[in-house]
Amino acid sequence: MRLLSRLPLAGALSAIVALSACVDLAPTYQRPDAPVTAAWPDGAASSAAPTGARDAADIGWRDFIVDDRLRRVVELALSNNRDLRAALAGVEQARAQYRIQDASSLPSVAADASFTRAKTAGIAANSAAVSVGVSAYEIDLFGHVKNANAAALQAYLATAEGARATRLALVSEVATQWLALAADAQTQRLNEVTLTVDEKGLDLNRRMHDLGAIKGLPVVQAQAALEGTRGAVAAGRSQLVLDRNALRLLVGQEIPDDLLPLQALPAQSAVLLGVPAGVPSRVLHQRPDVLQAEHALQQAQFDIGVARAAFFPTITLTGSAGTGSTDLAGLFKSGSGSWNFGPSISLPIFDGGALQAGLDSARAGRDIALANYDKAVQTAFREVADALAVRGTLAERIAAQRAQTSASEAALRDADALFRNGSVSYLEVLTAQRSLYSSQQAEIALDLAEQDNRLTLYKALGGGWKESN
Repeated sequence: MRLLSRLPLAGALSAIVALSACVDLAPTYQRPDAPVTAAWPDGAASSAAPTGARDAADIGWRDFIVDDRLRRVVELALSNNRDLRAALAGVEQARAQYRIQDASSLPSVAADASFTRAKTAGIAANSAAVSVGVSAYEIDLFGHVKNANAAALQAYLATAEGARATRLALVSEVATQWLALAADAQTQRLNEVTLTVDEKGLDLNRRMHDLGAIKGLPVVQAQAALEGTRGAVAAGRSQLVLDRNALRLLVGQEIPDDLLPLQALPAQSAVLLGVPAGVPSRVLHQRPDVLQAEHALQQAQFDIGVARAAFFPTITLTGSAGTGSTDLAGLFKSGSGSWNFGPSISLPIFDGGALQAGLDSARAGRDIALANYDKAVQTAFREVADALAVRGTLAERIAAQRAQTSASEAALRDADALFRNGSVSYLEVLTAQRSLYSSQQAEIALDLAEQDNRLTLYKALGGGWKESN
């Protein structure tokens, strides 16, 4: 073994590795300017930031979701959702692919040992050999290996951001579906109460008809109203089953009844977020989907470097050092050592335009990645702007709707009193009842829209991106 240490292979390898990656042919990367305006749209509809508001990114989803039941349902989804599992497995696969590619930057050294015994023409012969060698190691003078490694790293990072985007989308989808179930449960209770009212109205009209106080038309009208409400109750039962099925699919398992919002739509199931201080680019560049697009753009830049390096000579190294003998005892005796060192060079001369086509393809890939990045930023900007526009008018709409519901309740009381006094027909009562019913439904829908808007704004601003699970 002392003989091996005196051989020049190790020194040659060190010198060649030191020469590697002397030239980098990849374009220098600079983050593109954000293709959006430097501020959110003007107007009262988008001015929804309270003074001193925290950045959405600083608020983890566990802090954002106030309702403990919903928080526990989200935790179940993060543990059991199959799409998220696949995304996380994809991250591990991308990491392994990067490690495979990165290993090519170092020589692959293998040890071989052999012993043979043969007999020819009555003469027996032994042969033993031990060697350590390097096979086809590319000397990276033009950055081919370096840029391929960098491109693989960016692919891995893009996959990781994609998984983070999947996680945040899952949190939002579970919360949205949970709130939809709560709103539909509240609507179903409204339908059931209305059904009871309609049954009492029909009974009242029948008794008044039997006494001769009214004709048959009010009875028919009351019957029609009752049947319409009964149909709504039946449809509501189906909708609740559909909501639970959708939520079960997102969570990936059965959900305990005590975690479901079957009693009332929570008034405050999430915190109201303010707009982060700073220009949109500061906000949008922290979103995982935007970061994923940026990593894809960087990968495309390095792919250009790989394509450019293909025009230049490829130098590979093959070498080995070892010892051989006719018997095992003589393997490490003086004079039994051997070594070989064989660098080779390959220079493209004529390839029918394949190399140029490869470079053109890499440049087109960079242009595609750039367009996708710009689109990701623009989409993120629009999502925030839309959520702010809705947020700016929600409070006014909810206040107006609550006032309308109060007025409808008063109108129903007056219509019912006049009907009992014989001053108006039962059609007036039915009209007032339908008006109140529609107003109450609209109020439930607006309460749900307010909660959904909080979720949308939180997600659009990159909320929870610092919270890994």
